[in-house]
Amino acid sequence: MYAQEQPPYIYVLGVAQDAGYPQAGCYDPHCLPGWEDLSLRRGATSIAVIDSTAGQKFLFEATPNLSEQLFTLQTIAPDSSFELTGVFLTHAHIGHYAGLMFFGHEAMNASSIPVYAMPRMQQFLANNGPWSQLLSLENIKLFQLQDRSTQQFENVDVTPFLVPHRDEYSETVGYRIEGPNKTAVFIPDINKWSAWNTDIAELIESVDYALLDATFYADGELGNRDMSQIPHPFVVESMELFADLSSENKNKVWFIHFNHSNPLLNENSDESAIVSSRGFNIAHEAVKLPL
Repeated sequence: MYAQEQPPYIYVLGVAQDAGYPQAGCYDPHCLPGWEDLSLRRGATSIAVIDSTAGQKFLFEATPNLSEQLFTLQTIAPDSSFELTGVFLTHAHIGHYAGLMFFGHEAMNASSIPVYAMPRMQQFLANNGPWSQLLSLENIKLFQLQDRSTQQFENVDVTPFLVPHRDEYSETVGYRIEGPNKTAVFIPDINKWSAWNTDIAELIESVDYALLDATFYADGELGNRDMSQIPHPFVVESMELFADLSSENKNKVWFIHFNHSNPLLNENSDESAIVSSRGFNIAHEAVKLPL
């Protein structure tokens, strides 16, 4: 059951990279536990913001696991009491928007779900099927975002900001999410921190929670594959970069968006113990962060 009249809060719905865990076609030793034990499976990264006072709920990312994630959201913020006030997309890689298909007439046949997207992302959806059909059948309604322009709701403000990433089809953004008491940033995908014109350490210091790209734990994780072709901040690099932060600021960091190869998916791994011992957090489903 949900509590009425409580401050808005973030609820983590998924923590894996776009293809989830275990990943399709992966039958290596690190994936087999996920095939053999349903409790170990993880959906693609998504968070919700729930505002009980206003009766509003917001979804960040529309993942291929949208069906399960909407069910989880229904159990804590049921449609009878909460309106899905907005779906915020970061970019056009499959784990971040492909779940929009479930709003379509073959599935939910939803009516005018508000979807917030940057200009290129909006054009991508409007000009390419099957996404354009969601618009022509009015299953979704697009609202255009602009870099660092805030969307204000009753008790929650949402501000997108551009980040460098592989932008084949759209720009990529992170989000600043401000509640009455606390503020979070959500950056599930970015190239190396050094490629961004923002000091990530200073950004962490300025907020209460930082949910940050942790796709890969370390170089060499993908065997012989050249990982420079899929740049992300390795967790070991991020921990080194954040080493001089105070304990309080380190505790603001929540690593998220784990590739199927990332040992942080295993809470009993040595790598998970290292991250925790250094004062950082590892996101998992059902984490609740008050705003």
